[in-house]
Amino acid sequence: MKLLLTSGGVTNASIHRALLGLLGKPVAEASALCIPTAQWGHPWCGPASARRFITDGSPATMCGLGWKSVGVLELTALPSVSQDRWVPWVKEADVLLVDGGDATYLAHWMRASGLAELLPALSETVWVGLSAGSMVMTPRIGKLFVEWPGAPDDRTLGLVNFSIFPHLDHEMMPGNTLAAAEQWASSVAGPCYAIDDQTAITVVDGTAEVVSEGHWKLLRA
Repeated sequence: MKLLLTSGGVTNASIHRALLGLLGKPVAEASALCIPTAQWGHPWCGPASARRFITDGSPATMCGLGWKSVGVLELTALPSVSQDRWVPWVKEADVLLVDGGDATYLAHWMRASGLAELLPALSETVWVGLSAGSMVMTPRIGKLFVEWPGAPDDRTLGLVNFSIFPHLDHEMMPGNTLAAAEQWASSVAGPCYAIDDQTAITVVDGTAEVVSEGHWKLLRA
């Protein structure tokens, strides 16, 4: 699987070019599935914000990029559906667009649904994460970002070897300062990136590269 891990979505031309490079074809020729599941685990989110994500009604441009088709994959529903139905939907998609919310809740449902187990078979699929949709691929998110009461700890899937502090210096999140990110990094083992909403990290064959028109910092190599 090819990863485009963003803080705020496809927010500038550099991130858009990175997406095209991972897809290997125009957006208009690619089919997408969007996954809003992480929203249900976060107190700031709900039906209205999930609708904004699916209809691309927010600045986090992902679903409205002009895809050939966009469908919705709700992970909480998958345990009640035969894998013979939903696995082909995922395998046929070129890209999975994964919204933010709570990364531990998303990790739980990725495991419970069987999607996490399927990921190694999706070698050509592009995963585009937004905030928690990116953080879920990391080993840990730190207690600072755990909002789901059912989370046993801050561990997530660990498909990459670094952690992410998103929304650096965001105007609506005054606590997301570089100083706060440095303190957060001190409690999370391994490499840590602090990235703003104009920054993303691509991961292909285990190699990570930062794509940015904004501000970011590698807090610990």
